[in-house]
Amino acid sequence: MTTETRPGTGDTQKHESRFSVLIADDDRGTRETLGEVLENQGFRTVLAADGGQAVELVQVELIHVILFDMNMPRLTGLEAFAVIRQTLDKMLPAVLMTADATNDLIRRAFQAHVFSVIPKPVNTNIVLNTLSRALAKVYGNIGGMERGTPPTPPAPTPPAAT
Repeated sequence: MTTETRPGTGDTQKHESRFSVLIADDDRGTRETLGEVLENQGFRTVLAADGGQAVELVQVELIHVILFDMNMPRLTGLEAFAVIRQTLDKMLPAVLMTADATNDLIRRAFQAHVFSVIPKPVNTNIVLNTLSRALAKVYGNIGGMERGTPPTPPAPTPPAAT
């Protein structure tokens, strides 16, 4: 199994100060193109070739939001998201991409707590806007996105004094 990670440029401090997007799509061209677009917008990207690999990567990588294709080998986007929700102690926002956005699929996606469903072929502006809204909903103000500067996750909360 090959894991594709796009840490971007800069040192580890900079690497850890950006939101990380897991892109899971079995189409290599789509995966790499979305990775490049998001990297150019200041995100750190982690790429998975199928749903099973996405589940594995969430266990070892710091991920802030997931961008899933619906139809992938091993696990579909919804199946992978269900496994991730069961194994993590936090809720990650997820966006589902599909060429078959039926009412039934959209209903199942929202029942699974997917943030949004994007039709394929995807429009990169819609992807960026949807990811920004998903991150803002979960992590609060993600200042800089609207100005084109790299997004930064919120600072960790210091432990309470005892």
